[in-house]
Amino acid sequence: MPKPVSELRAAVIGAGRLGTLHARKYAAIAGIRLAHIVDIDLERARALADEVGATPLADYRQLAGQVDLVTIASPGVTHHEIASATLKAGIDVLLEKPMAETLAQARELAALASSSGRILQIGHLERFNPAVVHLHSIVKNPRFVECHRLAPFTERGTDVDVVLDLMVHDLDVILSVAPSEVASLEALGVAILTDRIDLANARIRFQSGLIANLVTSRVAARRERKIRFFQPDAYISVDYEARSIQMYRKTPPARGAQFPTISAEQIEFGEGDPLADEVNAFVAAVRSRSTPAVSAIDGLRVMELSERIKEVMLTDSVAP
Repeated sequence: MPKPVSELRAAVIGAGRLGTLHARKYAAIAGIRLAHIVDIDLERARALADEVGATPLADYRQLAGQVDLVTIASPGVTHHEIASATLKAGIDVLLEKPMAETLAQARELAALASSSGRILQIGHLERFNPAVVHLHSIVKNPRFVECHRLAPFTERGTDVDVVLDLMVHDLDVILSVAPSEVASLEALGVAILTDRIDLANARIRFQSGLIANLVTSRVAARRERKIRFFQPDAYISVDYEARSIQMYRKTPPARGAQFPTISAEQIEFGEGDPLADEVNAFVAAVRSRSTPAVSAIDGLRVMELSERIKEVMLTDSVAP
């Protein structure tokens, strides 16, 4: 008979929309006991805890010695404080984006995870989108990337600017699919409904020659989440929400023809469950003590690039 999987004790910190989704995923995993739901609003924690069969807590510091792993889905401005304490308590962490409010805080978390031997996975959910997973097999030497991530205004996520709230998703995808150092960038950000940047545009030139243009807004009239790659042999358009890829490949000219022809392909990936895949990948990394799918170093690279973008926004100039 196969050896039974040892039980791991889990907790979710933050009983809002995202924390609720994480809690439900943990509750469905064999070998995981969802022990605690933590929220400063104890009644909100209790409501979710009752749903998933956990014990509510109002203070995350009570988790020390009580759980093996945790999702932190609290507001972004609290991530450094809570993640630091849980890592120091010997707890493995799945930290929702943004990794931290500042680059200095993100560096501290990455260093702490390394020195303590803890797993720290960053919650860049698009990495588990099946369309993005497929990108790694078809993107070859891209020359230009265009991203549009637009959303109508909601109060959720406004504790940080739109770069850390939304643009980080596309930055992470680009850095994972076509990794390269930044050569230069231009950026512009505007505060519209909040006192932080709500609309951002960044144009990044990488040392590989790739140019990326990103438009991100949380005050748009409509919702759109697309990324498009242009490379010598193809144009690849990904609709994150539809989880589909439109691919147009260049084929050799027909006999006697002057120009190449274009073949089109539509790839549909169906519904899937990227969040379940993300949580399961985290649990697998905890069990195997292996590097998680989206590591602290991955998260740190995104934070470093985000910081550069925001610095340029403040100076409204081109950064070398």
